[in-house]
Amino acid sequence: MKLEEVRAIVTGAARGLGKCFALELAAAGARVVAGDVDRAGLRQLKGEAEALPGALTVAGLDVADEESVAQFFAAADAQLEGANVLLNNAGILRDGRLASGAGTEVARYPTVQWKKVLDVNLYGPFLMAREFVARALERGIRPAVIVNISSLARAGNAGQSSYSASKAALDATTRTWALELGSAGIRVAGVAPGVIDTPILEGISAAAMEKLLAAIPLGRIGRPEEVWQAVRFVLECEFFTGRTVEIDGGAAMGGI
Repeated sequence: MKLEEVRAIVTGAARGLGKCFALELAAAGARVVAGDVDRAGLRQLKGEAEALPGALTVAGLDVADEESVAQFFAAADAQLEGANVLLNNAGILRDGRLASGAGTEVARYPTVQWKKVLDVNLYGPFLMAREFVARALERGIRPAVIVNISSLARAGNAGQSSYSASKAALDATTRTWALELGSAGIRVAGVAPGVIDTPILEGISAAAMEKLLAAIPLGRIGRPEEVWQAVRFVLECEFFTGRTVEIDGGAAMGGI
């Protein structure tokens, strides 16, 4: 798929990786509709994209809310006349151990946090992909591509049981959807970043960062544009589906 022919939906686009993906696509001449719950961030994104050769519009989106997803796709259709790329990027962290402490001071990981992470990180991509695929099938849009943004944490990471579970499950759906949709001309693949320089790292202590860096063979954190290069590969390589590309500086080899 040529990037200038892309009509993309990007979720979680107000900041971090999603913002990078949206701007890079617009810079390559693609048409983009960017969604997020952060309306102020979307307005800033729209301003930054005005001088780019592609067309970027924004719309509010809560990926975990079925009505919001339906409204978003209606707005996206008006701009794109049928999307052929979906970047499922929206995600949240709610870190915490399953239980910690001792005696009467044991704290339990909150049920509400577990459900929220799974709602945004797994239910959200399901709602988005279901609507994207249904519309592609109805309109005969071929080729089409779904890219699910996973994480190195999908293999398990202490203190991230909800996040790890959501990303491992997202990998499983990536493979399942690729098997289901390949014959219909729809590819599905994943990209799993490691530690990347995005706002999600704000507030991390120097000691914690030192520990993270020690587990990365390349000795540094990644840049959003390096994750974009993997997304671009997935979009452009028409023989790639059902797999997740790791962009982690080799961290998976060290068991981060």
